[in-house]
Amino acid sequence: MANKSLFQTLAGKLLPKTDAVNHERCRAYLFTPKHALAQYAATGCLNHTFYAGADEQLAKVLELASQVDAAFVAKTAIWAREQGFMKDMPAVLLAALSVLDGERMAKAFPRVVDNGRMLRSFVQVLRSGQVARKSLGTRPKKLVQQYLASRTDAQLVKDSVGNAPSLADIVKMVHPKPSTESRRAFYGWLLGKAHDEAALPQLVKDFEAFKAKKESEVPDVPFQMLTALDLGKAEWTAIAKKAPWQMTRMNLNTFARHGVYDDAFLVNTIANRLKDESLIRKARAFPYQLLAAYKAAGAEVPAKIRDALHDAMEIATWNVPAIDGKVYVCPDVSGSMRSPVTGLRAGATTAIQCVDVAALVAASVLRKNPDAEVLPFEHQVVNVDLSARDSVMTNAQKLAAVGGGGTSCSAPLARLNAKRAKGDLVIFVSDNESWVDARAGRGTATMVEWEAFKQRNPSAKLVCIDLQPYGTTQAAERADILNVGGFSDHVFELVATFATGGLDAAHWVEVIEKVKLE
Repeated sequence: MANKSLFQTLAGKLLPKTDAVNHERCRAYLFTPKHALAQYAATGCLNHTFYAGADEQLAKVLELASQVDAAFVAKTAIWAREQGFMKDMPAVLLAALSVLDGERMAKAFPRVVDNGRMLRSFVQVLRSGQVARKSLGTRPKKLVQQYLASRTDAQLVKDSVGNAPSLADIVKMVHPKPSTESRRAFYGWLLGKAHDEAALPQLVKDFEAFKAKKESEVPDVPFQMLTALDLGKAEWTAIAKKAPWQMTRMNLNTFARHGVYDDAFLVNTIANRLKDESLIRKARAFPYQLLAAYKAAGAEVPAKIRDALHDAMEIATWNVPAIDGKVYVCPDVSGSMRSPVTGLRAGATTAIQCVDVAALVAASVLRKNPDAEVLPFEHQVVNVDLSARDSVMTNAQKLAAVGGGGTSCSAPLARLNAKRAKGDLVIFVSDNESWVDARAGRGTATMVEWEAFKQRNPSAKLVCIDLQPYGTTQAAERADILNVGGFSDHVFELVATFATGGLDAAHWVEVIEKVKLE
């Protein structure tokens, strides 16, 4: 009998050879340093995930940042903040640039540090000693001073929420020079030092007056400053009337506990606010945050408000592509996908798991592509009854409720090949930790099945959306395969661009390379 290992099929010989193993010790493809850095920046939250600890993630990001050019590090930090809406990773990359290239750090700084939380994260990373320094240094100190000088008094009041370090700690570090009497008084108030009360910004005066009597109008300060006070129904009702979109989303149950929904007019106001398209865009909301709000909403939250979250989800996923041709979407519902999507954080772990996000992506694609087929998978494909007429929220919850076994990323493609299916686009949403389908030979099982699918559908494309920062994939990057990481709705834009032939072979790295460093 002929030696099968010697006389392989042509398709087998053309398979790209694996060059890595994943966390399950299964064959995989390693991302290039640039691609891996982009993946970590878009998915890493520096918390413990199913397979990797926070320290491991941080060390890997700093290692990758040292392997690529500083300009790409700066562009990745900007993309992760402006398009990926990430918080910790952009600050880490900016801090790394303080050692690698101070000039490019300065160019990226104002686009990454766009609010008080990002400022605190940047300072915290610098002072931690993780990037080879424990103090701010001359250039970072000057950039922080410039940030403080560029903010209005009202913006700095809102920036003052948060600790470790607090805004007061940062002011003590950089010693900004106040340019106005109101700024001088504000710094004194912030630091607990003597100050001219008459010169305080009006917002601070209003807050202090409200603290003293709780009878005046509720000031327009961050809700964290108000929740520290002993407030009653009247005050919470006043807060709900003017709360910004994100605060509203995060406090639906709080409003219920304080009787806010007793006012039918206010129920309508809150519902209309939640589904306001312009406010959703301005809030830079992750679609999964709406799913979290919906899942967390208690029975006391009125049905009209819960329905508004359904409407808001339809808006938040507006840029899911409507794609010509046959589409298959494959959400991973295996056990490892039960990990919190932003990792484990003591006292602050999100209730939303990777499987919720995978299900949300699949439901969103189905909503815009009614003829699409959804193939959830674990060690095999799981059958779920879905309707394109149901809302994104409803279908996402159905999908997230199934699965939990081992992972076989090749299973959906194997199912399609067994049926001799035709198709134009296949979308995977996974953590890429496939192991049930481990095989000997040149390529992964996923690539073997994809090659078989391509023989019937030569123009088909494969998109692998990665939700966790592990650095490998089951499908090698090439002209017909896009590997992209992240869980913001901007991933949908990349899928749409790729599906219509708008990306070159470099794919996602190319998108980041196009970021302008002003």
